[in-house]
Amino acid sequence: MIRKSLTALTLAAITPIASAQTVKMCVFDVIGANGDMFNMVKDYALEMKSHGVDFDLKPYTDEGVAVGDFNAGQCDAVAATDIRTRPFNRFTGTVSAVGAIPSYDDLKTLLATLAQAKAAPLMKQDGYEVLGIVPAGAGYLFVNDRSMDTAGDLAGKRMATLDYQKDAIHMVNFIKATVVPSDITNFAGKFNNGSVDTAYAPAFAYEALELYKGIGEKGGIVDYPLAQLTIQVIAREGVLDDATAQASRQVAWDMYPQAMNLISRQEAAIPEDKWVRISEKDVEGYQEMFRQNRIEMRDGLNGAPDVYHPKMLSLLSKIRCSSNPSASECTSENRE
Repeated sequence: MIRKSLTALTLAAITPIASAQTVKMCVFDVIGANGDMFNMVKDYALEMKSHGVDFDLKPYTDEGVAVGDFNAGQCDAVAATDIRTRPFNRFTGTVSAVGAIPSYDDLKTLLATLAQAKAAPLMKQDGYEVLGIVPAGAGYLFVNDRSMDTAGDLAGKRMATLDYQKDAIHMVNFIKATVVPSDITNFAGKFNNGSVDTAYAPAFAYEALELYKGIGEKGGIVDYPLAQLTIQVIAREGVLDDATAQASRQVAWDMYPQAMNLISRQEAAIPEDKWVRISEKDVEGYQEMFRQNRIEMRDGLNGAPDVYHPKMLSLLSKIRCSSNPSASECTSENRE
């Protein structure tokens, strides 16, 4: 009897309680397997092993191909920018709404809220589920002429605009600039060779995509966040059970400090003289212009695409008015 018990204990010690679940994930990083975002996803995947999930990561430098392979069933999940993943979840896809998150403090409040279990139902839509959201940095306007520091100055200018980003196209048309259809693989080249006057990107693109070439001696980076970009992990609903999916969202939220340290270093690495600092008055003008555009794109007004989720816009409005209660929008009749 003793020998039998010892044998059972020995077998229990060497036999895994449960085998890890393997999940294939397509991962977009414009640099590929050596990029910062891919490495961030690798850290996320490593942490998820303790929750019984073994992610098999495949890097992509073309975001459209990564999402296309996910759609085709070649991957169980995809990690890509919220601009590309918006069709899978309109609510979380509205995080990058134009001008909706003016500070990293507001972004932190938002992502902490979305990581809570009570937000889980909003993470599911049409057979897909958001497994995590990680900051990728504020999107800034890169210009080849630093005198272009207000919306009025952009009228008639050629702007590299992602051809699948409906809200950006509407915004460019609103300020009477010229849309130059582009994608993630060629917008930097167009800016650098002078085919366009402006481009929109996070700070990492200054070095990684050599946007300093397009800036040249006369250009700069307008120091106002046009939007907060995030990397979102999307899976087919049911790939992970509800408890593991919630654990995944918590793991992604726990990576917030790591992501922000990286973003802070990238922004600090840009020479001070390349930033175009704008006045408080101009900031207020930008904010009201963006707000009117968000309302149009929430309701599909004036020919705008109805791409923004009302519940997310309302949440973002509450966060902004909590951190800046004196803002004019906080007493406006047509609040988001």
